Amino acid sequence: FLESVEGHANYPQLLLHLLQNESADLSLRVIAAVTFKNYVKRNWRIIEDQPNRITDADRQIVRTSIIELMLKMPEKIQLQLSEAISIIGREDFPSKWPELLTQLVEKFKNESGNFHVINGVLKTAHSLFRRYRHEMKSQELWIEIKFVLQTFSQPITELFQYLMDLATKHSSDPPSLKIIFSSLTLVCKIFYSLNYQDLPEFFEDNIAIWMESFLTLLTADNKLLQTDDEDEAGPLELIKSQICNNAAMYAQKYDEEFQPYLARFVTAVWELFVSTGPQVKYDMLISNAIDFLASVADRPQAKQLFENEETLRNICEKVVLKNMHFRDTDEELFEDNPEEYIRQDLEGSNVDTRRRASCDLVRSLCKYFEGPVTAICSAYVSSLLAKFAENPSENWVLKDASIYLVTSLATKTKTQKLGATKASELVDVSDFYVSHIKPHLEVKQTDELPVIKADAIKYLTTFRNILPRELLFSALPSLIHLLLSKSVVVHSYAAHCLERLFTLKSPGGGPPYELFRID
Repeated sequence: FLESVEGHANYPQLLLHLLQNESADLSLRVIAAVTFKNYVKRNWRIIEDQPNRITDADRQIVRTSIIELMLKMPEKIQLQLSEAISIIGREDFPSKWPELLTQLVEKFKNESGNFHVINGVLKTAHSLFRRYRHEMKSQELWIEIKFVLQTFSQPITELFQYLMDLATKHSSDPPSLKIIFSSLTLVCKIFYSLNYQDLPEFFEDNIAIWMESFLTLLTADNKLLQTDDEDEAGPLELIKSQICNNAAMYAQKYDEEFQPYLARFVTAVWELFVSTGPQVKYDMLISNAIDFLASVADRPQAKQLFENEETLRNICEKVVLKNMHFRDTDEELFEDNPEEYIRQDLEGSNVDTRRRASCDLVRSLCKYFEGPVTAICSAYVSSLLAKFAENPSENWVLKDASIYLVTSLATKTKTQKLGATKASELVDVSDFYVSHIKPHLEVKQTDELPVIKADAIKYLTTFRNILPRELLFSALPSLIHLLLSKSVVVHSYAAHCLERLFTLKSPGGGPPYELFRID
């Protein structure tokens, strides 16, 4: 019914009036806020040759009142209105709504001690600016970002310094500290968005303010901010994770300006690996920290940081291997939520995992240190395989780690569509397949060591364009047999592998070689 009348004049005003009615039940007000956000999402954009479903008068009233209204509302309503502002901003800012940023800046300047207002403004700004991370470069985008930087750079930097001072003053006050850190995390996210397309002159001139504070936050260890929850990231993990993202961006894109701070960031990130446990709440932090190291290792200017063989050995042992091991939580996901496991492991979802980040780090290290890294990791692989052979039913996680490590070492280039397209000359992909992968595919018990079976199928899928065709052909009966496995992951991987093999092209193009010789 509501959608049938939403084209009427004054409809958005009625929704805004309802959601701010304090005499109404809060759940009803939240529903009104969600309805308003969805109404804006469906109708705010003006499409050529189609009727305008929101009158100009309603649009102007919404733009004039929504900032003030959003900042006065309870958090659940505030969040919905913040999203609505972001949607409107994508269409109207800055050409039709140039005063938006000025209003936001005035609010957090005038309400310096009101964190409900400050966080409301920061959430809205983050929602508005985060599209800069993926927008294609264009003249229109540059004009908008320039306008934003002129209005927002100085105030957000001053707010950042103010929040850093507050964090020091309230270091023994847990409730205040948590609120301050939530604001700092939002500021760090906004920094990432504003710096993503190019290095703004203002941030280059004030790089010391930001980087020194990032280092302070990255090494912060206030016990009052630590949480007992082993699954949910706390304030410290969230802000350190975002800072690792910011540092990785600067290491990749602005290495010359970041060079004076590089070594100190590497040291601070290394301390994270030493002090952080395997709990799920640290996953995003460790994944982003590994991504930072990978970004640094990928740059020729940072080669001297990794030239020492002992340094490489420590990274391989304490970062790569430590975070490549299959954990109890991974096993639970494999068994209880196989669809999510497949999405993360096989389909290349956007979820950052420790194992994927570790694989990326190995490939980055191999760019300049392929020989020593391969030698170090190969020794670990041999040790892992030997321990697995001693007691396969108990030590299967070691075999899992060895397969991941060899895959990372061997893959020079890959695509989502084709798998590995170029392999390292220092790793014999075919020999490892015959010795350590093929036996698991040929075991008649389809449900024996299911994780290793899934790993073996994935290895075959990954290197299908590199392994000799006769090895691929000989694997077909085993893959067909594994379709009978009770494990959702195993039979799904087998089906996926078969599909990939049957669509392989011959070296000169055309049908998939001799695969159709199947009886």
